[in-house]
Amino acid sequence: MKLSGCNFHGVIVIVFVMLSISSTSAMTKFNVLNFGANPNGRTDSTDGFLKAWNAACSTADSTFIYVPKGRYLAGSLAFKGQCKSPQIIIRIDGTIVAPPDYGVLGKWENWVSFDRVNGVSIIGQGAFDAKGPSLWACKASRSNSCPLGTTTLRFTNSNNITINGLTSLNSQMFHIAINGCQNVQIQGVKIIAASDSPNTDGIHVQLSTNVEIFNSSIRTGDDCISIGPGTKNLWIEQVTCGPGHGISIGSLAKDLEEDGVQNVTVKKTIFSGTQNGLRIKSWARPSSGFVQGVRFIDSVMRNVQNPIVIDQNYCPHNENCPGQVSGIKIKDIRYENIRGTSSTPIAIKFDCSPHNPCTEISLRNVNLTYLDKDAQSFCCNVVGKVFDLVRPNSCL
Repeated sequence: MKLSGCNFHGVIVIVFVMLSISSTSAMTKFNVLNFGANPNGRTDSTDGFLKAWNAACSTADSTFIYVPKGRYLAGSLAFKGQCKSPQIIIRIDGTIVAPPDYGVLGKWENWVSFDRVNGVSIIGQGAFDAKGPSLWACKASRSNSCPLGTTTLRFTNSNNITINGLTSLNSQMFHIAINGCQNVQIQGVKIIAASDSPNTDGIHVQLSTNVEIFNSSIRTGDDCISIGPGTKNLWIEQVTCGPGHGISIGSLAKDLEEDGVQNVTVKKTIFSGTQNGLRIKSWARPSSGFVQGVRFIDSVMRNVQNPIVIDQNYCPHNENCPGQVSGIKIKDIRYENIRGTSSTPIAIKFDCSPHNPCTEISLRNVNLTYLDKDAQSFCCNVVGKVFDLVRPNSCL
């Protein structure tokens, strides 16, 4: 074990229950068509969805809201909690479509949002189509008139949530956001956006505990999964990512007072053509935050620019960089059975804070190559150990 300076080294040698209509026979049912929603894709169905929710929410029994096949035009849908119903299942078999004018949704922070709900499940083979490309084009033109954009699906301050089987298509910004929640299960979702779509994180988790993400496919223009401050007990397994920016803890150190990230497991993941694979990133400024107890296990890299990276000098596009030193403390990070190809010479990069070096970093059974040749590693201010075969030869 040693504290490295900055140097290069070459190579020397959970159970989910599938819910269906048949399992909801004892529930009170609400069909959105009976509340005025129209599946023709042209008639505004916003009020129909809100009325169906209010009816289910105010019922003392467990309830079931059904969205049949079809296309439903809808504006901002804000579903409020503190319901009488102990359980609400929403089955979406149709497609919920955003208005063609991106400005209608773009002025809202969220398109479909749930606040302070408990026991809500969204299931089915339906989709959310946010029609993001026109807003992305506006942003690419650098026009000052573009709205910030909206997150497609957000849960805030909610408990016991399930999202199963849905597709999020062309979100204006984040596809799915979990903020201030407990006991969340996400399984079998498909997330699709262009590789150059800005700020379209696939799934964002922050200030949340006991979140599971399983068996999902994410293709987007930003982080496939981003993990923000205050995340604890997060399990990610069997996720494919690409295109996208990888699975990222951070960015952190946005604020001086910031909750830490702890007990995160990322297992059996595949990254294809992504900017990053397994990443931890923080801005170079003071912060009370930390990252500890992270396990990256059984990942395959296919032509990934930065397969393994800790970047405590994060500053995208090198614009408005704080130019200070990151206060984020990073410790107890394990990489096990990571294999595949890097599209750049440096396959492992640990660029840690000089004031708070990364500690207890371990690499075990890592095999990464570059163009069928030996790759390199880069280490700065990091303490760790290497076990078994590690290729490229680690600078730890």
